[in-house]
Formats: sequence, structure tokens, C-alpha cells
Amino acid sequence: MPAITDAFFREQLLDRRQRLTSAAARSREQTRLTELLSEVDAALARMDEGTYGICEVCHDTVEASRLLANPLARYCLDHLTAAERSALERDLELAASLQRGLLPRPETSHNGWHISYAYRPLGAVSGDYCDLVKDEGSDAGFFFFVGDVSGKGVPASMLTAQLHAIFRSLVARQLAVAQLVQQAGRIFCESSLSPYFVTLVGGRAGAGGLLEVSNAGHCPPLLVGANEVTRVEPSGVPLGMSTDGDYRAEQLTLNPGEVVVIYTDGLSEARNSRDEEYGEARVIESLIGRAQLGTRSLVQACLDSLAKFLANAPLADDLTIMAIQRTV
Repeated sequence: MPAITDAFFREQLLDRRQRLTSAAARSREQTRLTELLSEVDAALARMDEGTYGICEVCHDTVEASRLLANPLARYCLDHLTAAERSALERDLELAASLQRGLLPRPETSHNGWHISYAYRPLGAVSGDYCDLVKDEGSDAGFFFFVGDVSGKGVPASMLTAQLHAIFRSLVARQLAVAQLVQQAGRIFCESSLSPYFVTLVGGRAGAGGLLEVSNAGHCPPLLVGANEVTRVEPSGVPLGMSTDGDYRAEQLTLNPGEVVVIYTDGLSEARNSRDEEYGEARVIESLIGRAQLGTRSLVQACLDSLAKFLANAPLADDLTIMAIQRTV
């Protein structure tokens, strides 16, 4: 493992040891606490020996997501005990249920706008973040967010829930879009595990077709007009990389019928059996001349184009596509 990762896990283990020692001093139930302390000490010993994070059965690397969830893990996913596998399945089912509960309705109309999205987790849970939040401001607009947490599995899905809470709290403060993303980035950076960051598009749709978009290192959103598709370029670094990231918001005025499409790199970076990348050019091709189809059909057109490109090859990443159309 890289040195920074070793240092990170050592800090987690030492913190856990300190907490267990304090608990043992206060508790009359020593047996389980003593066992846990022994497990922590054994993990620290493995780190000193250079075998930490190596499966004790097959000697392959233990998945980073498992170590983040449980720094004491000694086996990779292929060699879990029956009890560990059962516990993991329960955790995944609970995490998936919680994540589904945080998603907005897949199709929404609001004050002259229509929004549809597709959300496709690679496994039980997703590291993609997707949300719509009504604005209580004077023009009754709404905020939209599409993001992609680095990493996969339960740890990434937990951070999408954190983003959900952060943005919903900040929206209530009536901040401008750039300030909203900047403050969210600071909070995320200060409160999250150091290996993680998030690329994100956040914005606000208001009256008269006004759309504000701030892009934190994410795939450029695409403005779909009657006969052309144009990019909205990134304007800041991903969230979690710096507490003082500087972000700006691009202002667009959409004509009735025009659409903004936001997607995660699970779409553009998908690869077929010949190891060819789908790419932004194919995303654009699937959208040209199709704004009149409406948001649901436009999202489906992207999915159909991707499926044709992949043939029988599986997706290798979570996938989210959101389409926002001015209707009047």
C-alpha cells in the first residue's frame, strides 16, 4: 500500500486502540474488549511486518473499501467466513435501501421545467450522487446535483449520503450557486476520509429559462439545442481536494425546448469488449437533434446508444444521466 494509506490506517487503528483502552478501564465486561484490543494489536503488528491489507488465505490484496469499513479485516471478499459474508450481505441490503430512499422521483415537473434521470449502480450501492431540491426563493426554482465519489461500494455510498445532507442543509441558507458548491467542498473536505474526493455539477434552474451551473471537475454538462450540442466547461477542482477551492457559476438562458444533460463518467468512460471507450463524442452524437423527444426519451436514447456500443460487455462503473428541459 502507498505510504499515505499506511499512515491513514495506522491512525485509525491507534485511535481505535485508545478508545478500547478507555472503555476497558470503565467496564466490568473485559473479555470482548480484551479480544478487540488483541485484534487491533495484531493489525498494527501486521502493518509493522508489511503484511497489513494482505488476505491470509490467498495472499492477494484486501479490497480498500473493506479496510475503510473495517480496518481489522484479514480476508478479501473471496475468502470471508460464512458469518462475515452474511453480515456483509445484510449491510449491503441496508445501505442499498437507505440510498434508494434518498433519491428524488425519477421524473419531475416544476415551474416551467421537466427533469428525468437514470441511476444505475454497478452493484448493490452506488458512488454516484443525484438530487433535486426545491428552492423556497422568490422565483420558485430548484437546485440540481449530479456527482461521482471516487471509489466504489459501501464507503462511497455513505459519502453520497453525506453529500445529500450537506447540500440540503446549505440550500436552506439561500446561497448563490458558486458559494453553495464552495461551502459544500469545504465541509466535505474537513469531514471526510482523506482518500476520497467528489467530482460534481451543481446548479439552479429558475424563472425565464435561467440556469446557473457550477462544475467541480466533473464531465462537462451538455446543452442540447434544436440542431447542436455545446459543452459547459468545468470551473473548479473536485470537492475534497482543498478547503479553499474557488468555484464560479456559468449562467445560461435556455429557450423553450432546450435541454441540459448531466452525466457521470460511467457513461463516457464505458468500454466495450474491444477495449474501446464510449467517449464524449458518442454521448453528443446520441443527443444531437433529439431535444424535442423530451427528457425521459432523451435519457433513454443515451442508454440505448450505450447498450448498442457495449453489445455484451458489462458496465464497469456506476452510471447516472440527468436531463433538465425548459418547457415554457
